Amino acid sequence: MQENLRIKFIIYALVAFVFGIVSRYYWIYWAGGNEDFIFNGSVMINTNDGYYFAEGAKDILDNFVDKNPNSNASKQGLSIVTAFIYKILPFKFENILLYLSGFFSSLLVFPMLLISKEYKSLEFGFIGSLVSVVAMSYYNRTMYGYYDTDMLTIVLPMFVLWGMIRVVNSKNEKDIIIAPIFMLLYFWWYPASYSLNIAFISMIFFYTIIFDRKNIINYKLCIMMLAATTNLNLSINFAIIIALYILFLKNIKLLYIQIIAFFVFTNFIFNGGLGPIIGYLNSYVFRTTTLSDDNLMFFNVTKTIPELSQIDKTYFMERISSHVVLFALSIAGYVVLCFKNRSFLLSLPMIGLGFLALKGGLRFTIYAVPIMGLGLGFLYIYLINFFKIDKYIKIAIISLLTILSLIPALQHIYNYKSSTVFSKSEVEILEKLKTLTTRDDYVLAWWDYGYPIRYYTNANTLIDGAIHSGEVNFPVSFTLTKDQTSSANMARLAVEYLEKRLSLEDEKKANLPTQDLKWMMKDYGFKNVNDFLLNVSFNDFNPPKKTREIYYYLPLRMMNIFTTVNYFSNLDLNTGKIKNSGVFFTMYPTSKDKDGIILNGNILLNNNFKTIITPKKEVIKVKNFYQVGYDKDGKYISDKQVIDSSGDLNIIFLINDGFFILLDDYYLNSTYVKLFFLQDYDSELFEPVILNRHTKIYKLKR
Repeated sequence: MQENLRIKFIIYALVAFVFGIVSRYYWIYWAGGNEDFIFNGSVMINTNDGYYFAEGAKDILDNFVDKNPNSNASKQGLSIVTAFIYKILPFKFENILLYLSGFFSSLLVFPMLLISKEYKSLEFGFIGSLVSVVAMSYYNRTMYGYYDTDMLTIVLPMFVLWGMIRVVNSKNEKDIIIAPIFMLLYFWWYPASYSLNIAFISMIFFYTIIFDRKNIINYKLCIMMLAATTNLNLSINFAIIIALYILFLKNIKLLYIQIIAFFVFTNFIFNGGLGPIIGYLNSYVFRTTTLSDDNLMFFNVTKTIPELSQIDKTYFMERISSHVVLFALSIAGYVVLCFKNRSFLLSLPMIGLGFLALKGGLRFTIYAVPIMGLGLGFLYIYLINFFKIDKYIKIAIISLLTILSLIPALQHIYNYKSSTVFSKSEVEILEKLKTLTTRDDYVLAWWDYGYPIRYYTNANTLIDGAIHSGEVNFPVSFTLTKDQTSSANMARLAVEYLEKRLSLEDEKKANLPTQDLKWMMKDYGFKNVNDFLLNVSFNDFNPPKKTREIYYYLPLRMMNIFTTVNYFSNLDLNTGKIKNSGVFFTMYPTSKDKDGIILNGNILLNNNFKTIITPKKEVIKVKNFYQVGYDKDGKYISDKQVIDSSGDLNIIFLINDGFFILLDDYYLNSTYVKLFFLQDYDSELFEPVILNRHTKIYKLKR
């Protein structure tokens, strides 16, 4: 009987695993048909953060570990695993980046089946595995090309959950090693797992207090899990866990267990155990508009990240279960599963984290996916068994229900055609830039492009997908949105002061202001930040001595987020109050009538370009009209017409792309607009390096 169960488990697991892998191939098929998505013979990845881990893997393979002061990517679990796979298997590096997420994420089916095995029914785990491995949010963050830690971020905590459930159900001391080991592995892979691990510990503790307070084995498990979560070196934590495991198997007295618990808990608190939890709550739950550092108030980046925004309830349910009806059935199944098998209440932390998406943003929905999937599978099996249907009819009904439950997810996979992070032409530009830069140089760009730039050029960046708090975004935003003199001075300040800080010993850093802008103010003798920033805008400002080159990376695509970029520097740092953000709209022509061109939003651009008429019939006078673009020979052309010097808005028409930009003087005079759209650069400050329709790169001369 046990042998049959084992064979059944293997078959179910392999079928579900292969289903997860194969179902993801459609994107490869679609993307592979677009030449712009292919570089060096492989489809490129489709997530910005992936380039961070790819950079780390490349640093490991190039023996550049600990030599990159601006990135610790080579110490990340995903980077280490990628480099290891590349060394032992005959695959192209780019193909490992492309396919790894699909294979690793499909491992989710194994802990799900192991959990259902604990409840004496592999069938509901099999159904749950099939539904979960392709669920909307899980697919979006684990599809091929989504090279990120998400590929195991749900798999590993599900193994932790299985370890906890197994101990509670079996009451076997030998099983208490499972959950702590997977917690260690989870933390190594994904350091942000700390809060979920703590929630698991709290859950098993309170579960024991409420339902099984006399069970010493559960307390031993709590102690070992807490030891695994303590903020120490992972190898030390591993040694402590093994030592505790050996000790606990000897059935020591209760008094000794209590003493051990006291020391483990004290050690946990002493090593800052509560600090990260408070930090996560502040970031994702108790969010504020500005963040303060040394009395300077900066804009909070979490306000600008879509995946951290609160989401619509219908979309929330679809993200978790692929369809509202399936979500409702999953909830019902989850309740029944917990009622019939009380130990499944230990999954509440994952459900809770998934439902945090309603407050903290859609990125959290992924945590609820496998739990809800198990709930759906359990409901189907429970109802079928309840009505005592004939065996073959039962199989037919279950198969039909499973297929119907998969249709919304499979439709989503077919419709979700995510593009690669960069196009082939953009990567070719970065490859060209690589020949001009060294590892000491900096490429100044918005944080969205930080990781790919570092990966393809080996140069440094000021901000990226991890380093993008309000205080570090400020100088980059300043350089892009202010005039060219202010931009050049701030760029040199930001780079040289960062390099100075990186070169100092920790003892000397302790005596400095914690924020570089305050350090600059101190050195230049300013107490008021507004006075200092005004001084930076002067031509006679004396920036630090140049020690390395700085390149401005200005892509066309940044126009879509340029108003967001502006938030980070267009505020009073003394109060955190946002200033008037100005006008910058990208407008597309939708039709034409006798009076002029109708733009999206039902805005009329008069035939003579003198006025803009809003849907409310407000008349806005045009100041300047620019036509810019490239002719058939690739030569840049620019034509400026002064329409009305007293006008309110300017218009830039991009000839090749066929759209208009409506902007006021504030944005017109920004470095990004001047250098990218108008190619009107100060030759004493900037030198053009690469200029084309989609990307322009300038070298800072100051």
